[in-house]
Order: sequence, then C-alpha cells, then structure tokens
Amino acid sequence: MTRTADFPLLSSTDVAELIEWRRNLHSHPELSGQEKRTAASVAEFLAKTGPDRIITGIGGHGVAVIYDSGTPGPRVLLRCELDGLPIEDLADVPHRSTSPGKGHQCGHDGHMAILAGMARILGQRRPASGAVVLMFQPAEEDGSGALAVMNDPAFDALATDYAFAIHNMPGIPFGQVLIKDGPVCCASRGMTLRLTGRTAHASQPEAGLSPMAAISRIMPGLTALGSPAGTPTGHPGFSLVTVTHAQMGAPAFGVSPGAATLFATLRTLTDAAMSSLVERAEALARDVAHREGLDLEIGYADVFATTENDPDATALVRKAMDEAAVSCSTGLLPMRASEDFGQFGRSAKAAIMLLGAGENRPALHNPNYDFPDELIPIGVKIYAAILKQLIGPERAAPLAVWHEAAFPIPSDAL
Repeated sequence: MTRTADFPLLSSTDVAELIEWRRNLHSHPELSGQEKRTAASVAEFLAKTGPDRIITGIGGHGVAVIYDSGTPGPRVLLRCELDGLPIEDLADVPHRSTSPGKGHQCGHDGHMAILAGMARILGQRRPASGAVVLMFQPAEEDGSGALAVMNDPAFDALATDYAFAIHNMPGIPFGQVLIKDGPVCCASRGMTLRLTGRTAHASQPEAGLSPMAAISRIMPGLTALGSPAGTPTGHPGFSLVTVTHAQMGAPAFGVSPGAATLFATLRTLTDAAMSSLVERAEALARDVAHREGLDLEIGYADVFATTENDPDATALVRKAMDEAAVSCSTGLLPMRASEDFGQFGRSAKAAIMLLGAGENRPALHNPNYDFPDELIPIGVKIYAAILKQLIGPERAAPLAVWHEAAFPIPSDAL
C-alpha cells in the first residue's frame, strides 16, 4: 500500500455513496446509548476501506478505526458522534426519519459521513508517519459518551497527540470555519429537584403539606442566580439557569398536592464557575425546602464539562485553513451550547471547530433540520488540510479533495 502524505481526490462516486449512506443513517436515528444499528453500519462501511484495526463497543457502542503508517509520528484522533435526538423529524425529504420521535436534527449523520470520507482517503494512502484514529463516539447528546470512551480500557491503545472535531452550524455562512482557543462551549448540567410533602383533600389543604409555595419561590430564585442580562458568553462570570420542566401533584381537582418535581439547566463558561453555581443553587433549594418543611432530593443528569480549545491545536487549524483557502474566523464563539468533546483535551491537544451550514437553514434541534450533503466534501477537505499540517508540509503533495464542479455549493446556502 502506498504510504505518502498526498491525499487523493474523492471521486464523484465516493461523494455520491457518502451522501447515500448519510441519508440512510438519517432515516434510522438512535438515541444516546442505543446506537447499535448505527455502529454496525459504521463498522461495515469502514471495513471496506481496509483499516489496520477496528475497535467496536468502546464506551458503549463506539467504533474506532485506525490507519497506521507504521513509522513514528503524530497520532491524531478525528471524532464524530453516533447519536440522534428525541425530536420528531418533520423535514420534507425522502430520507426523513422512520423512527417516530427520533431524528438527526443535530447533524451527527453528516459528521459520520465526513469521517467516512476521510476513511476512503486514508484507506487508499496511509499517512507518511504516525497514525490517524477515526472515533465514532456514542452518547454525545447526554454528555456521557466521550468520558465513557476515555474510561474504557480499550482507549489505552488509542493514545493520541492531537484530537479534532467538526460540528456543523446553521446560521453561519456556508463552508466558513469558526474556531478560537480557550473556552468554546459552556459547561452545563441538568438539575432535578424533587420536593415531597403530604397530600390532603382539596377542601382541607391545611391538613396536608403542599410544595406549591416552595416551587413558586425556587423557580424565580434559580433564574436569578444567573449573571445579569446582556453578560457576554465569553465573560468568565457568565452563568445562566433555565427552568425546563415543572410538575406538581396529580391532574385532579380533589387533591391538594404533596409532591413536585422541577428541572433546570445550569450553564457557565468555566468549570470553576459551574462549581460555584451548583453550590448556590443547592443552597437556595435546601433553604426553601427547609422553611416549608419539605423533604428535598437533588439529582443531576446530562453533565457537560466546559470545552476548551488548545492554543497549539487552534493555531494549527488556522494555518491549515489558510493553506486550504477556507474562510476562518472566531465568529460567535464561545457558544452557550455544550459539547462533550472537551473530555478528549485531557489527554491530547484538542480543538473543535464549527462549520457553517448556511445562513438560511433551520437551527440545530429544529424538527425541520437536515444536514446539507454539500458539506460532506468540505468537511473532508478541512480534515485533510489539518492532517497535512501534522504530517509535514515538506513531504506533502498539493492538497485537493473533490471536484466542486461535480458537487457545487447550492445557491440557497450562500
């Protein structure tokens, strides 16, 4: 097998097959931790590229595919996600989800297709040195996947020097890359408060212990813990508390409620700020519950640490984008949204970038969102440009990835 730093073209056939595969994934979304079919499709599709090793079942349903030069050099991890969302797919496309209440409205199907495109390239020509690991990670949407992958003993064999990820982003000019060093995605966690008192007949509420007053105080109290309105997301003190769900008692007129449940999302720019916000939120809830004589249970789910881009990895991406003639800026970064990719930064120089999906498309998590197929070869071009930098430009041939004439950027995406 040829071993060189030259990355060949993706043929029109390659791109067409990647699009077809992406649409099949879109039609069969699976939620976090349930990605069995998706993982099997990934392993089958990538096995045809002749990788040096395929690891399945990592961190749950994760799949890692390795292309090794056999010589010393940088080891680079490129990561995408397997999971969909618990959202009904309403996009008017033939490949709309066939799973009721589930959809790929975050574009993870497109991220998988981009990495599969890199597999086609690496399968034809290995890197000149080092190795490339393509990581198809499970359970990103609930924040558990990256940590589960890294805590899996199988991850020890995947030790890498650099880690990169792309996330598509509608609302940004098509094909533009947004990247910056430092914090780029906020820390967040879902907080659950369960208040327990005692039910009573609705004609004698004084005989019971209702959580009504407590929950009425806690909701505005929690939101008031956030930083003042207008605080920039990039400010170290940025914080936000969003009440997302509240339920009290049974849907009946004859019973005074004896229990209530409240969901809130806590969000901060940094992990240190999150620790402070959690402490204050818990103190508020305990104080109100104590005053009202209620029992309180506090729980957490969907816990995301802040995602920070390493300065060296970020500089490398910027240089690669300059040489590949890809528009690059800091744009709206850092974002309020969370992303568990930051976990990979614990053991590697890591950077995640946003890839513009066009300014006139539905937003992420919108039931009408569908990843634009035209981004697939662009994402491949971006990863190839990054790998070229790490392999060493003195040994790399000119970079080219696909014939734009065969797959032009749609006019409505500009």
